[in-house]
Amino acid sequence: MPRPLKCRRVGFVPEAVYFKPAGVPGRELLEVVLTLDELEALRLADLEGLYQEEAAARMEVSRQTFGNVVAAARRKAADCLVNGKMLRIEGGAVSAAGRGFSCQACRHRWSISFGEGRPRRCPACEGSDIRRRGGGPGSRE
Repeated sequence: MPRPLKCRRVGFVPEAVYFKPAGVPGRELLEVVLTLDELEALRLADLEGLYQEEAAARMEVSRQTFGNVVAAARRKAADCLVNGKMLRIEGGAVSAAGRGFSCQACRHRWSISFGEGRPRRCPACEGSDIRRRGGGPGSRE
C-alpha cells in the first residue's frame, strides 16, 4: 500500500484552469491534468528561478519530492505543447496560503484566504489604494 501524500504548500490558485490550442474545440482534444502542486513547482523552479532546496522548503516537502513533482509537471506541460493537448489544472494534495495585500496610504499589510474576493478598503485606515503583495509563502517583497 503506497504512503499517503503529504499536503504541499502552494502560494496561489490560478483563475484560469484550462489551456488549449487555438482553433480546436475542447471536446476534440485529449486532456492532461496538472495538479496544483505541480503548477506550484513549475512556478517556483521555472518562473521564479529558485533552486530545488529553497523551492522544496517553500512547498514544505523534501528536495527529492520537489524534484519528482517538477519533473512530472514538465513532462505534462511538454506533452500538451508538443502534442496539442488541452491542459486542465486541478486537484492535488495541497494547502493554500492566503493572499497578501498592502495599503499604499498607511502601509498596513494583511492576508486573506483564497475565495474571499479582493478587499475594497484597508482594515486599518479605510483607504482604497490597495495593492496585492507578490508571491506566496516566504516571498520576498
